Amino acid sequence: MTSDDTMAVSQIARWQRTSLLVGIAGVLLLVVGFLLDRDQALRSYLFAYLYWIGMGLGSMGILLLHHTVGGKWGMVIRRMCEAGSRTLPYMALLLIPMLLSIPILYPWAKPEALHDANIQAKAGYLNVPFFLFRTVFYFFIWTFYAWRLSKWSTLQDETGDPVLISKMRAVSAPGLVVFVFVTSFAFIDWVMSLEPHWFSTIYGIMFLVGQVLETFAFVIALVIILSKLSPLKEHVTVQHLHDLGNLMFAFMVLWAYLSFSQFLIIWAGNQPDENPWYLRRLRGGWEWVALALVIFHFATPFVLLLMRNTKRHADRLIKVCLLMIVIRIVDVYWVVEPAFYQQQLRIHWLDVVTPVAIGGLWLALFFWQLKSRPLLPIKDARLQGAPRETVAF
Repeated sequence: MTSDDTMAVSQIARWQRTSLLVGIAGVLLLVVGFLLDRDQALRSYLFAYLYWIGMGLGSMGILLLHHTVGGKWGMVIRRMCEAGSRTLPYMALLLIPMLLSIPILYPWAKPEALHDANIQAKAGYLNVPFFLFRTVFYFFIWTFYAWRLSKWSTLQDETGDPVLISKMRAVSAPGLVVFVFVTSFAFIDWVMSLEPHWFSTIYGIMFLVGQVLETFAFVIALVIILSKLSPLKEHVTVQHLHDLGNLMFAFMVLWAYLSFSQFLIIWAGNQPDENPWYLRRLRGGWEWVALALVIFHFATPFVLLLMRNTKRHADRLIKVCLLMIVIRIVDVYWVVEPAFYQQQLRIHWLDVVTPVAIGGLWLALFFWQLKSRPLLPIKDARLQGAPRETVAF
C-alpha cells in the first residue's frame, strides 16, 4: 500500500463500515421475516443471493478475460475484480441456509417428486447428495482461480517480474473456458432446477452473461467515483472509460441476443413442456416487468451507449451504470420468483429487505478485500503509457 492510496482507502473504509451496518440491520429484519414466514424468507434469500454472488462471479469472469486478452482497459479495474473474486469463499458460507433448505425450495427434492415420472427421469442428476457435491466443486474451482491470480498479482507488486504476466495469461486462458462451463452449470443447478420440468440449453450462459454485465456496471461506476482520488486520479483516462463502456455495451447486447434467442426458439417450438416457463412470466402482472426489461435492460442503454459522448463523459456513463445495476436486480427477480409465484405478481417486503441485507454484507467483504492491497498494479508495465486525457465529470 502506497501513500497515494491513503485518501482512497479511507473512503473505502467508510463505505465498508456503512455497508456492514446496513447488512447487519438487514439480517436482523431477515431473521424476523424468517420467524414470521419461513418459506417466503427462503425464496427472497435465494433471489438476493443469486444477484450478489453474481458480482463475485462476474468479477472472476472479467479478471480471467483481462488476463487472457490483455489490454489497458483492465488495468484500472483489475484490483476491483480481484477483490470481488476473493469474496467467493465467504459467499459459500452465505449459501448454507439455501443448502439446508433444498427440500423447501426445489420441487425435485420434495417427497411428491417420487411420483413424478419427468423428475424421476432426471433423478441421476437432480438428487441432494450430487447437488451438494457439485456445489462444493464449483466453489473449489472459483476459489482456486481467485487465490492463484491474486497471489501472483501480489507477487508482481513486490517484484515487478514481467514473467508473472505470462503466468497469469497461461492460467487464465484455459481457466476462462473452465469458468464458463462450471458457472453455467451452477446456475442450471441453483436457478433452472427450480422448475425441473423445463430446460434450456443456453440458460446457464445467458444468466452468466447477465452477471458479468452487472459487474461491469458496478466496477465502472466505482472507477469513476475513485478516479477523483489518488492513485486512480493519475491513471484513469477518458480512453479507459470509453473502452469499459464499449465492453459493457457488448455484454448488454450479448445478453439481449441470448435472451431473445431462447424466447424465439421456445415460442416458435410451441412445446407444452417449454412454453409454461414464459407463460408464467408474461401473465398476472409479470408482463409489465418483462416490458420494463426490454425498455431499460436493452433499448435505453443500447441507445445511450451507442453515443460516444456517453462513454467518454463520466457523469453520463455512471448514470447508465446505475441503471444497469438496478435493472439487473429486476431481471434476476423476474427469472427466479415466478417459479414460486405462478399466478400473480406480488412483491413481499422481504424481497426488498433481503437484497439489502446480503448486499450490505457482500459490499463490506468487497471493500475489506479492496482496501487490503494497492488499488493499482503499479509494477505492471501495461499500466504505463496510457493516453492522457482528463476525465470529464
